Amino acid sequence: MTAEAPVDHGHDGEFDHHGDVAVDALDLADELPGAGGIASPDVAEYALRLGDDALILSQQLGWWISRAPELEEDLALGNIGLDLLGHARALLRYAGTASGRTEDDLAYWRDEHEFRCCWLVQQPNGDFADTIARQLLFSTYQVELYDALEHSPDPGLQAIAAKAAREVAYHRDHAVQWTLRLAGGTEESRRRIVRALGDIWAYADEPFQDDELIDRLGDVVPRPSTLRAGFDAAIDAVFAEAELERPAAKPAMARGRSGSHTSYLGYILAEMQWLARRHPGAKW
Repeated sequence: MTAEAPVDHGHDGEFDHHGDVAVDALDLADELPGAGGIASPDVAEYALRLGDDALILSQQLGWWISRAPELEEDLALGNIGLDLLGHARALLRYAGTASGRTEDDLAYWRDEHEFRCCWLVQQPNGDFADTIARQLLFSTYQVELYDALEHSPDPGLQAIAAKAAREVAYHRDHAVQWTLRLAGGTEESRRRIVRALGDIWAYADEPFQDDELIDRLGDVVPRPSTLRAGFDAAIDAVFAEAELERPAAKPAMARGRSGSHTSYLGYILAEMQWLARRHPGAKW
């Protein structure tokens, strides 16, 4: 799953991002499991959830390379995808220490029902506004998550969060700036971001749901429900600046954490996994 790409995320000088971040995120996977040892079964399941989120969204963002509205966005979205791929590698490698599986085993050789990603990251790319709306919600959640997870007593999770927090802060800023730009641009750009936020809002609730795994982990990880207030405050501030109303959509009955997924995930996995399954054991 290792890859390289240009590391300039800049957009007219507005989105300053340190050039070593994408490479650092990928290198983080090579620092584990030494930083965290062997994960317990519950920690491994939790890491799998976060790793699957990052992996699937990384795959989604890769589609935009050569299709973004401008060249700088090809680079920006591609490098955000690389950051997420680095997070996924580290998290899946750490999750695999509990079962002896590698990051590639977990990425390429699990079927749809074995993935634990939330429905938010599975939503289709749509147009540029749809992707930005999805990024705004997910990156804002990740900022709250990794800020809290940096204080985890589990050394593996703490190490990953400490490194990932830098990336997701940029991801959120990128999404915020584009939300403001689209909302404050033409009538058409505003119509599209309003529609996109309305369509994606139903999937914002699932990452904040507590369940039995969270209960078992106790103070090892932050309770997802405790992250919602910070998320809401950050999103409301963006909406206020953009003069947007919070969407009224009811939460979807999302069950990604238990392996029940939207129809979109199967297509994403088919694209991501076919080469590894067509040529098992091949190396480049």
